[in-house]
Amino acid sequence: MLLALLLCYTGFTALCLSLDRHHAEVLGKKTSARRRLGLRLGGGSLLALSLWAAVATFGWSRGLVEWCAVLMISALLLVWLLAYRPRWALAMAALGLLASPVAAFASL
Repeated sequence: MLLALLLCYTGFTALCLSLDRHHAEVLGKKTSARRRLGLRLGGGSLLALSLWAAVATFGWSRGLVEWCAVLMISALLLVWLLAYRPRWALAMAALGLLASPVAAFASL
């Protein structure tokens, strides 16, 4: 389930950074239309990949429930970090993206 959590958090962070307000708050500059599209596609892909990880681990019935729980936890963590430590949100997403292959191999 760690893999699904890492992918969900990173996906939500990418979707969040696709918004001009959050991108300027975290990175200090406005985003281009091309980068915004890339962040949206990447964020959606990571969320879909996290669904696959949850369903592959637990099956459809329990996997969907676990995935919904992981979605809520990662969204809550991201909202909290954006409110109090916006730079940490980006660092946590980078760490999550780097740690996800390790989590994938650990779940095998």
